[in-house]
Amino acid sequence: MAELDALDRRLIDTYQRGLPLCERPFAAMAERLGVSEAQVIERLQLLQQSQVLSRVGPVFDHARAGASLLAAVAVPEAERDEMAAAINRSPGVNHNYAREHDYNLWFVMTAADENQLEARLEALEEELGWPLLRLPMIEGYHIDLGFPIPWNELEAS
Repeated sequence: MAELDALDRRLIDTYQRGLPLCERPFAAMAERLGVSEAQVIERLQLLQQSQVLSRVGPVFDHARAGASLLAAVAVPEAERDEMAAAINRSPGVNHNYAREHDYNLWFVMTAADENQLEARLEALEEELGWPLLRLPMIEGYHIDLGFPIPWNELEAS
């Protein structure tokens, strides 16, 4: 495990939830923590580079922000990387993952509205040359992934 100092721990503990929604969120974080904006940005970059954090950013309620859809595609294993790269280049794509399944690439596509979403999906389907499995969300669930970290126990192990 990477060596984390008090500032790293305070950043993680304080901002698992509740990133400031303002013009300069890192400056607001810095003010609350009593450090500079540059220090916050530098620390977050280092925490990501050392893989302590995988992502820094807000989580949006996609239903309020436009349209989105989970999709999957079954492609030949020999073409998987090429197809994944094409998916990644498509506008509105995020969370593109390879899976050990007949449908071996899964991704989320977003758009401003349902019409734009369907147009993007159709364009991608045509580019890939493989049919997309469209999996619309029927019911949403919120899973709170923030949790208290027992720093003392981690140091002892």
